Amino acid sequence: MIEARRLAPRFVERVWGANRLSPYFPDSKSKIGEVWFTPGETYPLLVKFIFTTEKLSVQVHPGDEYAQRHERSRGKTEMWHILNAQPGAKIAIGFREEATPERLAQAIEDGSIERLLNWIPVAAGETYFTRAGVVHAIGAGVTLCEIQQNSDITYRLYDYGRGRELHVGKAMDVMQTGEYQALREMPVQCEHFATEMVAIAPGEETTAGSDGLLVAVEGEGMIQGEPFQQGEVWHLRSNGSGGDLAVTSRNGARLLYVTCGSADR
Repeated sequence: MIEARRLAPRFVERVWGANRLSPYFPDSKSKIGEVWFTPGETYPLLVKFIFTTEKLSVQVHPGDEYAQRHERSRGKTEMWHILNAQPGAKIAIGFREEATPERLAQAIEDGSIERLLNWIPVAAGETYFTRAGVVHAIGAGVTLCEIQQNSDITYRLYDYGRGRELHVGKAMDVMQTGEYQALREMPVQCEHFATEMVAIAPGEETTAGSDGLLVAVEGEGMIQGEPFQQGEVWHLRSNGSGGDLAVTSRNGARLLYVTCGSADR
């Protein structure tokens, strides 16, 4: 049988965050940029809901080998599922063209690196996959769900004069300088995680039969007889006795079903 446990959210303030978090969470007096969910520190995956009212820094994450050697941490490969995007909202993934280290160093120093990035207009329902080493940024007016390795190692290259620490040397060590094909539809699968969309029609039932996470991104319903609503994350774990997990919705729902990849099993 599959046991299901609702995870508690952790609300994280960010300078680029938002006060309005509905319909996923109650609105906040402080600027919340991220809401974190994980079953525990040793669990290999982390789920975030991200809310932006300003651009995030231009940044890059290390892969496993570099992160372990320099940070004693996992690397950070991630994916984004766009939940809402205001008109004109964009994300940046990779560069528009091959960039030499010399050109990048100059662009980082004078701030023109933003113009070298591959900016993409986004809309709700789109999915983007970003490997460790790919330079990226999220623009203002975006709400998204991020599935990532359980790591918070971020190397900033440019931060719009906010005064936060930059990590240019390490970023240059790990970044890929070529073009990157950003758009990707569900399902997403890599060595660290696999994610698929589970759509439940009104009044129907579906099952989940493996350890992993269920992320409710739309609608409400019941998981193994317990109510769920959008913005919740549930940890699924088999107790070894067999059977599947029943998920139902009276008015329809969409959930991301996430399992650990081969590198972390």
